[in-house]
Amino acid sequence: MTRQRKTQSAIAIALVLIAAGGVTFWSASRKADAETPPSKPPAPAPTLVTTVKASDESVPIYLTGVGTVQANATVTVKVRVDGELQKVGFAEGQDVKAGQVLAEIDPRSFQAQLGQVVAARAKDQAQLDNAKRDLVRYTDLIKQDATTQQTLDTQRALVAQLEAALKNDDAQIEYAKVQLGYTTIISPLSGRTGARLVDPGNIVHATDTTGLVVINQIDPIATTFTLPEDALQQVNKAIQGGKSLKVVAYARDGGDKLATGTLSLVNNQIDTTTGTVSLKGTFPNPAHALWPGQYVNVSLVLGERSHAITLPSAAVQRGNAGTYVYVVNASNEAQLQKVKVAQIQDGKAIIDQGVQAGQRVVLDGQYKLKPGATIAEADKPAASH
Repeated sequence: MTRQRKTQSAIAIALVLIAAGGVTFWSASRKADAETPPSKPPAPAPTLVTTVKASDESVPIYLTGVGTVQANATVTVKVRVDGELQKVGFAEGQDVKAGQVLAEIDPRSFQAQLGQVVAARAKDQAQLDNAKRDLVRYTDLIKQDATTQQTLDTQRALVAQLEAALKNDDAQIEYAKVQLGYTTIISPLSGRTGARLVDPGNIVHATDTTGLVVINQIDPIATTFTLPEDALQQVNKAIQGGKSLKVVAYARDGGDKLATGTLSLVNNQIDTTTGTVSLKGTFPNPAHALWPGQYVNVSLVLGERSHAITLPSAAVQRGNAGTYVYVVNASNEAQLQKVKVAQIQDGKAIIDQGVQAGQRVVLDGQYKLKPGATIAEADKPAASH
């Protein structure tokens, strides 16, 4: 029993010594740690972004709308006399000039009518010449008291009657010439023909409603487009003094410029159902880039803004506080800067307040930034050849 107690005592003493050693080691470690200066955390790596400098340039001020191309003028060519259509002088889809012969109607009956009235005039002219000679004789005879005053007056009336008949003949000749001229149908304007509506050999009438062909004037050509009624005052202010405004038409799909023209009409009333005003632009169209019925995007240039501060529109961000950009200082630190955007057009943002020309602004990589973050310029992709 005594030996067992001695063993337990020895174990207890050993445990106490081990615990004391551990405490001593722990205290020494704490002291060493306290005496060792703490190491600084490594500085974060700069954030890779793409930057761009704000530009000072002149930019156009314009309004945009959706437009429809239409012919500048459209004419349905119809006949004005009855007869057989003998000849057609155009091909379908052909460009024709003003005054070009398009068709001919059998002229023989009209030539005969002209011949009749010319002959009638010659007859009346002969009668008038004879009546004038008789009037001269009667005038001499009345002086000799060899004829009556009634005979002289009757002869004067006959001369006047024949002179009136001659004037009527002249009018009949002119009318017959006009009717004969209608047998040759000419183009009233330069443009492009559509489908031929009547073939040669058919009898045509002045009362026909279909006509022979429809001609559209497509050079120049017109485009009608609409703008919100709120823009009307801007347009009216821009055209004061007879100023001509430029209109540019772009393709709907790719945005390629198709033609540049001038504003020719601001409609005289606002469409109350849509709240828009209709406008028309006229465009030179020698290459036929515009075609009737085509939909286009239209820009109406109101003027030019000089010394405008511009940035690529991708540089401008939007948040709860409004629009802002990240401006980079000389230490390559990005700071959030609120900006006032006047307008965004053609991929450019026109800045009214917040940025000066020449300042570096983050263009790409804003989502990785926080105010005060250090940035580094990312490598730009090599241009492909």
